[in-house]
Amino acid sequence: MSELLFKHFELTRTYFLNRVDSLDESIVDIQPEGFNNTLHWHIGHVLTVTEQFMFGFPKKSTNLPANYVELFGNGTKPADWQGEVPSVKELSFQLKEQLTRIKQIPAESFPEKLKTPFLGQETFGELANFSIFHETLHLGQMSAMARVIKTAITK
Repeated sequence: MSELLFKHFELTRTYFLNRVDSLDESIVDIQPEGFNNTLHWHIGHVLTVTEQFMFGFPKKSTNLPANYVELFGNGTKPADWQGEVPSVKELSFQLKEQLTRIKQIPAESFPEKLKTPFLGQETFGELANFSIFHETLHLGQMSAMARVIKTAITK
């Protein structure tokens, strides 16, 4: 099962990074009408939430700055950002590095039961699969947002 999860992480993250790396820097901080956040926020959110799911960030993982929870965690929005915000380029680098770390997780970790089930997920493997699902949801949102922004700019 772990090989399949790693394959899905690689596939999903590759598509996600291709989307991120193809974005025009001039649109990443535009929040189109009808959307709650920006492309920049979605990129940081996927990185941060995946770190939370897979590595217990911020309590068990120090691979990302602690302020990422305040910038990109659930319920946050760019309108509330204060202080230094990492660039999309920096987030892209961290997403690549994160995938490398994910692929190093021992296979025997995936059947382990979670201390507390999360959104119906009872094992670490189920949570890993949910993380992939979460990333693809945001990839879809980002694709829609980019189209809406480009349409608005060209009018």
